[in-house]
Amino acid sequence: MGDKLSSALPESALDDLPLVAILRGIRPEEVVDIAAAIIAAGIRVLEVPLNSPDPFESVARLAQRFGEHCLIGAGTVLRIEEVADVVRVGGKLVVSPNVAPEVIAAALESGLVAMPGFATATEAFTACASGARRLKLFPAASYGPAHLKALRAVLASDVQIFAVGGVGLADIPAWRAAGAAGFGIGGELWRPGVSAADAGRRAAQFTGALRAVA
Repeated sequence: MGDKLSSALPESALDDLPLVAILRGIRPEEVVDIAAAIIAAGIRVLEVPLNSPDPFESVARLAQRFGEHCLIGAGTVLRIEEVADVVRVGGKLVVSPNVAPEVIAAALESGLVAMPGFATATEAFTACASGARRLKLFPAASYGPAHLKALRAVLASDVQIFAVGGVGLADIPAWRAAGAAGFGIGGELWRPGVSAADAGRRAAQFTGALRAVA
């Protein structure tokens, strides 16, 4: 169950292989099979965005099935109440598309990993001042690696930036060279209609690409 997840696991799951599988649009009845294929390929961090069908049920099923060795959570988390729901179903990760200090604080106070989304230096520093140490540059494709490289020059070294949004296999080397700690992969990995087998194959391609530039 999610409450058996050790306090060290959330950090280790992201550090061991910093890829987040974003399962936007997934249904509870298919989530375990899809996740199992992705996890088998090496990705141990899974996010179910809250604009998916019955997302908390999907998070609950993932936490129950994989929570002892994977970091499971929700994305598109915008409100404190949603953080409480993530905790209730056993999730350990809160991902947002924006910087909301109250959401970051609620996640950290509950012992969750908070990953707010930012675009500008002001937003990044606001997130850091709120306690976040893992941020997502979103949408990454709109800004590019040069934007991240400039931000890395002024952000503290212990702040990790994940490039999320429009990052494909061929883009990983440039983003890593610019200072990206990891990546959130959505439609390039899975979208409604993609089979578990295809999701596993795509996940293996991403893990291989990241390991090649690690």
